[in-house]
Amino acid sequence: MFSVVKAIKSFALFELFSGMLLTFKYMFKSKVTINYPHEKSPLSPRFRGEHALRRYPNGEERCIACKLCEAVCPAQAITIEAEPRSDGSRRTTRYDIDMSKCIYCGLCEESCPVDAIVEGPNYEFATETREELMYNKAKLLDNGDKWEHEIAQNLKADSPYR
Repeated sequence: MFSVVKAIKSFALFELFSGMLLTFKYMFKSKVTINYPHEKSPLSPRFRGEHALRRYPNGEERCIACKLCEAVCPAQAITIEAEPRSDGSRRTTRYDIDMSKCIYCGLCEESCPVDAIVEGPNYEFATETREELMYNKAKLLDNGDKWEHEIAQNLKADSPYR
């Protein structure tokens, strides 16, 4: 009995008509595809994109040169050098991240006691050469200044879960 029903369905092109019906069903619904360069989908507050160094509201950089991010980085992509300042605090003189080594695990962000290093919302940082993926302190601070508003919003939205 099963083979007879299968033969009738095959002869009547049942699968073809059910596929056409499904096509017509979705033809008149609103589209779910976005036009990427012009439209962007929303990101999670926990999205880990391009790295940035943050500053305090008074303009002073947050990094206290504790080197926890360097120690916890599994890819060993972070290099930090520090020296004491005249007021006795320590600040970084060199903060480099090799973004071609980075695995975007977020451990540097989690280990930072003052939220100095964060992975921001920017995912469009493709380059033509590997040298452009060597981020120094100035580039990281510029990223922090450029994305500070979005970074602060993401940290606030994620704060109940930290």
